Amino acid sequence: MLQLRYKKIAQELNITDRQVTDTATMIAEGATVPFIARYRKEVTGSLDEVAVTAIRDRLQQLEELETRRTAILKSLTERNLLTPELEEKIAAAETMSVLEDIYLPFRPKRRTRATIAREKGLEPLARQIFDQQDLDPAAVATTFISEEKGVASVDEALAGARDIMAEWVNEDAAARAKMREFFWDKGIVRSKVLPDKMDAGIKYKDYYEWEEPVATAPSHRILAMRRGEREEFLMMRMTPPEEEAINILDELFVKAQNDAAAQVKLACTDSYKRLLSMSMETEIRMATKKKADETAIKVFADNLRQLLLAPPLGQKSILAIDPGFRTGCKTVCLDKQGKLLHHETISLLSEKDHAEAARTIIMLCNQFHIEAIAVGNGTAGRETEAFLRALNLPKEIQIVMVNESGASIYSASKLARDEFPDQDITVRGGISIGRRLMDPLAELVKIEPKAIGVGQYQHDVDQDELQRCLDDMVVSCVNAVGVEVNTASAQLLSYVSGLGPALAENIVKYRDENGPFPTRDALNKVKRLGAKAFEQAAGFLRVRDSINPLDASAVHPESYPIVEKMAQDQGCKVADLLSDDALRQKIVLTNYVTDKVGLPTLKDIMAELTKPGRDPRQQFENVVFAEGIDKITDLIPGMKLTGVVTNITAFGAFVDIGVHQDGLVHLSEMADRFVKTPADVVKVNQKVEVTVLAVDEQRKRISLSMKKTPDEKTVDQKNAAASSGTSPVERKIIEPGKPPQKQEKKKTREAPKPFNNPFAEALKKK
Repeated sequence: MLQLRYKKIAQELNITDRQVTDTATMIAEGATVPFIARYRKEVTGSLDEVAVTAIRDRLQQLEELETRRTAILKSLTERNLLTPELEEKIAAAETMSVLEDIYLPFRPKRRTRATIAREKGLEPLARQIFDQQDLDPAAVATTFISEEKGVASVDEALAGARDIMAEWVNEDAAARAKMREFFWDKGIVRSKVLPDKMDAGIKYKDYYEWEEPVATAPSHRILAMRRGEREEFLMMRMTPPEEEAINILDELFVKAQNDAAAQVKLACTDSYKRLLSMSMETEIRMATKKKADETAIKVFADNLRQLLLAPPLGQKSILAIDPGFRTGCKTVCLDKQGKLLHHETISLLSEKDHAEAARTIIMLCNQFHIEAIAVGNGTAGRETEAFLRALNLPKEIQIVMVNESGASIYSASKLARDEFPDQDITVRGGISIGRRLMDPLAELVKIEPKAIGVGQYQHDVDQDELQRCLDDMVVSCVNAVGVEVNTASAQLLSYVSGLGPALAENIVKYRDENGPFPTRDALNKVKRLGAKAFEQAAGFLRVRDSINPLDASAVHPESYPIVEKMAQDQGCKVADLLSDDALRQKIVLTNYVTDKVGLPTLKDIMAELTKPGRDPRQQFENVVFAEGIDKITDLIPGMKLTGVVTNITAFGAFVDIGVHQDGLVHLSEMADRFVKTPADVVKVNQKVEVTVLAVDEQRKRISLSMKKTPDEKTVDQKNAAASSGTSPVERKIIEPGKPPQKQEKKKTREAPKPFNNPFAEALKKK
């Protein structure tokens, strides 16, 4: 049975049976996806994490199908309904819907119209009519009239027979399969506003009168309409043309042209309207919901990956500010390891407050040797940024706007209380903002992924599936980067392959009691961290100051003998291989191939020797928003601004342009070419240049474009032509709107503008 499952998965994923079998075996033995993909390439044939995850998930789906198949067979056997033919059909069912269609006629039912008709003894009449022989249904029906059984007339007898036939039609597996396909192909999803909600709100205005094919309806519109229906603003239906649907049933069941066939035709019409259409609509709603969920969860997971792998600023002394109007700005100072050194609150409401706050910030920057300032991008964030830039601080101190989504959730969590038991929520929030700038991954893993705010209808999708996929993504990101075992939090360590919360806590406890781990091998002393857990985790844990230089790399301890042999063959030490490229160039990898270690692993080892412990994340880049553009009312169509992508959906990307309301770059406005999906063009946290298309202040909607203007296209064409020239004059690059001879030198640094106390201005408008 297992081999049949493996063969099926191999066919679906277009890989070999052996790849599936070996991967499934390792999963059953407790190996994690990151470990299998990174350190067992010879076993899997170099399958990546996506393929390994697909095998794992498909195995689970097939297991669920098998569990349901077993339950159905048991139910039928107990009720003496199982026949060899039925058992064969059940065994051949490859999907849950086919399996349920086969079981439907035998499923224990509540009392239906067909049940009542059977109780009246009308099933033999239904059988005779359904055969569609040349008979007079009314004449035959007279023999079933019985006051005792409650059949008072011919019409009642025929109606009961039709009820039974309608149920047969509804429960026919072939009919349901055809109807399911028809609903997918020709179904139309329609939404209408409920009559009493026409003027209740504008959130669902786009769906007050909406229809489109089910087959092409995108996930975000399906989820939006479902939410509108749940909130009792909209009514939504998913149905195909009724006449065509009934014709399909007639072709299946109406086999003659006589009076009996006419009764069957009536039964088909009744079956569709009363039973089958409702059943299929329910099924298609569930199927479209599942499909929409899958798309939305994938978008969320992809966004989360980009956010978790955002470039870190690194180990810097940070001053972090959680902005606020009336309650003031919570200001914290952190050392290079993220340890809290100092905290206080500054106010920026009045000119007097402004002067005092300026002195405080300058004093803190000097006292704690601040290298960067992190400012939360929530309420008063832009005003705080303007205040800081007006201070004319040393240019070495970067001022960075930090996305603070979920920081309040962390600051109120048990984890935050345990970490900072003597600090209040506001101080913890400031610490989180500062640490996010230093290392987004290490800080964001402390927050439930759903609370980070980079999803699409995340509260509407299947929550169990969402949690599973997001957890997978966090695990993938943590293990892709690697974790310094001597500084990582228990929360971060818990996502390392093979560990989990309990072992992570044990590692931190051992570290606190015994000091830093001197080597990877010392991890074996941690309570309950056995050989299997060490095997799974060791390659993803780093010990940067270890006596063994390989402990700071992604080379797995099981491969240390290979590297030592390479060093021995070159007549040097392992440390020399890490520092001398010439020595590495002399290594012939094929000399180290064995039955268990092949070229994929050897190539990975060489890559690590070249850049040991390399962080795969990109270099940090700060994004500075336009001065004076702080609120939605400052925006004017045609304005060109710098922004940062905060969220990617199926229909476009949301961009923060510094006005406390993200703008939307629709899919159609992302490039001067066809774009299939926004992820092909942008990533979360990417710096982008946008043009304001339209502003709807009432609905708080900002439409943006990333397309180039005609002038910019012309300049690009001229620059491309100029760059292909040979002389310096020919290669001169033209700036938009300026001929070559009138180009001006760009200013390296603008003088700070006088501070106009934006806090007081913003508070007045509130």
